[in-house]
Amino acid sequence: MPLIIITGLPTSGKSHRAAQLHAYLAERIASAPPSPQPYRLHLISDETQSVSRTVYDLDPEHLPAHVRSANASEKDARASLYAAVKRVLSPRDIVILDGLNYIKGWRYQLHCEAKNTRTSSCLLQIGCSVDRAREVNQARDDTDEKKYRDGNWENLVFRYEEPNPMTRWDSPLFTLIWEDDEAETRKVFDKIWEEIGPGENGRKKIIQPNKSTVQRDKDPGGDYLYVLEKETQDIVKRILERQNEVGEGGTVVIPRTNGAEGEENELEVELPGKKVGLPQLQRYRRAFVALNRGGIGLEAVGKLAAGRLRESFVGYLNDAFENDG
Repeated sequence: MPLIIITGLPTSGKSHRAAQLHAYLAERIASAPPSPQPYRLHLISDETQSVSRTVYDLDPEHLPAHVRSANASEKDARASLYAAVKRVLSPRDIVILDGLNYIKGWRYQLHCEAKNTRTSSCLLQIGCSVDRAREVNQARDDTDEKKYRDGNWENLVFRYEEPNPMTRWDSPLFTLIWEDDEAETRKVFDKIWEEIGPGENGRKKIIQPNKSTVQRDKDPGGDYLYVLEKETQDIVKRILERQNEVGEGGTVVIPRTNGAEGEENELEVELPGKKVGLPQLQRYRRAFVALNRGGIGLEAVGKLAAGRLRESFVGYLNDAFENDG
């Protein structure tokens, strides 16, 4: 069963909608046909992981530049949420991730994790005007743990990256707005259930992981370290060529394997708004190679083929560009 990612502006009612969705899905699971492996439901949020809202505070009036650029507290918070999702996500589990989830690179990472777990993901965006969401935050008492400092709140709104249903990691995209009543909310939840539910005969099609993924140590076509160097160099080359053609920013389409054609075989690198030079790309490449040279942190994945290497490096670059931005 899939991962449902809640996203929206701060104090836009995300947690309220997440609780409603949790209750709705619990009801649908309870009324589903009996199964030898019953579906399980999980709600994960900053609150369940004891993550304080102060970790998102990058207000330049209160933090020096080097602290804001490192952004360690927010990275640690995302790592905690990611680990919690990864522990329970499976084809038999529905996971609701309630939170800001405002960074597209973060949503891409979650999409990849769901796919690698042989399940799907979808987004539920909570629509709310900036003025109304601001009023909600300002109305809260200063001692309320759910209140953001005004500068922090404004900064998060500025940094929020709207979902784009044209990208694979932001689709399917469902939307609820502040004014939606119980009947309209139920309609949206029904559509989500149609997308993620067990389907006919109590069975739902399982998402297959990338076909290029095989058991790991060495790629079947050659030495592992050679393939690691070769594939990462190819991606760096494609990024440089794209920038030379159209300039800075935008998306670079990367095939999962050399010679592969079609959307099913494409990865996407989201470039920052400024030009990325060869020295910076090579630093990222060398860091990625160092992390994966001995299979560090990948012992449970199995053997890593060229296609999986390319996918991992693309995800690494997207995260790096997002954090640097």
